Amino acid sequence: MPTYFSGQGDDGFTSLLGSGKVPKYDLRPDTYGELDEASAALGLGRAFAQSERTVEVLIAVQRDLYRIMAEVAALPEDAARLDRIGEDRLAWLEDVIITLGEQIEMPTGFVLPGDSRSGAAIDLARTVVRRAERLVARMQHEELLQNPVILPYVNRVSSLCFVLALWENKQSGVDRPTLAKSSG
Repeated sequence: MPTYFSGQGDDGFTSLLGSGKVPKYDLRPDTYGELDEASAALGLGRAFAQSERTVEVLIAVQRDLYRIMAEVAALPEDAARLDRIGEDRLAWLEDVIITLGEQIEMPTGFVLPGDSRSGAAIDLARTVVRRAERLVARMQHEELLQNPVILPYVNRVSSLCFVLALWENKQSGVDRPTLAKSSG
C-alpha cells in the first residue's frame, strides 16, 4: 500500500533538492511553495478555460514553473545541475502574450475580475503569481538565485494571466470588461 507521508518534516525542517535542510519557513520553501500555489491557481484557470489555446499555454507555463520550483528548491551548487529555465522559454512566453494581446482589446482602465468563470480564475491566478514574484524578487536581490531568467519569467506569467483573462472573457462572449471606475 502506498504511503502518502514520510513524517520526515514533522520537526519543522524540510530537505532541499540535492543537499541541505532548512526550516520550513525559510525563504526557499516559502518561495517554491508560493510558486506551487501559483501553478495550482493556473490549474484552476485551466480547468475552467473555454479555449483550447488557453489550456495548451497554461500547461506549458505550469511545466515551466515546475522547473523553476526545482531551481528555487536547490542550493546554487545543486541548481547548476538542473534543467534550468532559459531565455528561449522567456521569449516563447513573451511571444504568446503579444500574439494573444493582438486578438483582444486593451481596456481603458482597471478591470474588475469576474466577467467569466475562466477569466476570474485566471485573474485570481495572476494575483497568486504576483505574490510568488515578490518572493522570487527577494531571492534574486539577496543573490540566492543563479539563473537571471527566473524573475523576468515569473513577471511575464502575471502579464500572461492579465491577457488570458481578457481572452477567456472574450471566448465567453464578454465584449467589454467591467471596469473598476464606473462610466456614469
